[in-house]
Amino acid sequence: MHEDSEGAYLRRMSKKEQLIHEGEFTYLEQGEGKPLILLHGLFGALSNFKEVVDHFKLKYRVIIPMLPLYTMPVLTTGVKSLAEFVERFIKHKGFEKVNLLGNSLGGHVALVLTKRNPEKIESLILTASSGLYENAFGSSFPRREDKEFIRQKVAVTFFDPKHATPELVDECYEVVNDRNRVLRILALAKSAIRHNMADDLQHMHIPVCLIWGKNDTITPPEVAEEFQKKLPNAELFWIDACGHAPMMEHPQQFNLILDNWLTKHQI
Repeated sequence: MHEDSEGAYLRRMSKKEQLIHEGEFTYLEQGEGKPLILLHGLFGALSNFKEVVDHFKLKYRVIIPMLPLYTMPVLTTGVKSLAEFVERFIKHKGFEKVNLLGNSLGGHVALVLTKRNPEKIESLILTASSGLYENAFGSSFPRREDKEFIRQKVAVTFFDPKHATPELVDECYEVVNDRNRVLRILALAKSAIRHNMADDLQHMHIPVCLIWGKNDTITPPEVAEEFQKKLPNAELFWIDACGHAPMMEHPQQFNLILDNWLTKHQI
């Protein structure tokens, strides 16, 4: 593990949480039961799911693999490569079937993985997922040395800007001022556009839970509605006064929605 590429993730982990290192994989695992794999987004981290882990580890084997966003070769950095990484992780763990929960880019990776391995996926939970449309930094390249610009971009992730903590801003600022990571961010953005999932969703017949912030400006509400329209077996749930990270901004409501949905489908 390289501090310059993955240190931000580790700094945001609680000291009580122990990361497991096995070969190319670094991950958090808690609880017992059916596997529930959580996939973080481009600027996300394992700690984004802290409340989700605390809630669902009582019923499920909750696992968060650290996606190698900044360590893959630039030429192979993309959504497909990340999906292949998660495929290898699932094989490494020996899981026959898994439940996938993806936020933002993590949702996109989950969709590509579901397309490639439908027999491995029991259910899919998407929250603020890319795959149809995403407005990340907009059409302009992030102004790397302008910290106020970065702060504003982090703030629009949330409905309530109080969640754009100085720590989050510092980590995002660090990322966009690292040339190697910026190259991979741009590669991932291009890959996400190339891997639009619109024509693939109709073939995904597994149960899908869509949990969306009503005030998401990155993957706006119409994106959620399009997912619901195209996925044969999807249910859409809204969270008011909520942006692009529902599991962070309204964790209790997010957990209640997901818990009820999983119970309803006997997953």
